[in-house]
Amino acid sequence: MGGSTLPGKGSAAKRHRQSRERRMRNRIRRSSILTAKKNFLKAVRDNDTAEAESRYQTVVKLIDTAAGKGVYHQNTAARKKSRLNKVLKQLKQGSEA
Repeated sequence: MGGSTLPGKGSAAKRHRQSRERRMRNRIRRSSILTAKKNFLKAVRDNDTAEAESRYQTVVKLIDTAAGKGVYHQNTAARKKSRLNKVLKQLKQGSEA
């Protein structure tokens, strides 16, 4: 089956429009976070500590904003930031040794 059905009432049509707009907005936010994360991990692979720290701040800000907007649950955002911070710490310890 899987065909799309049209809403039967005007209020359902409005909810459908709203959810479609929110879905697109959330998708854009998630995409920008993934791009920033990819740039951060590239800086880590290149062993560029200063660049990695800068990229880390950018990713964390985007994740916090997304969590505040309801794209991510607070715990999910915290987990993502923690994992990125762990990578950054490993880079710093590796560059000190």
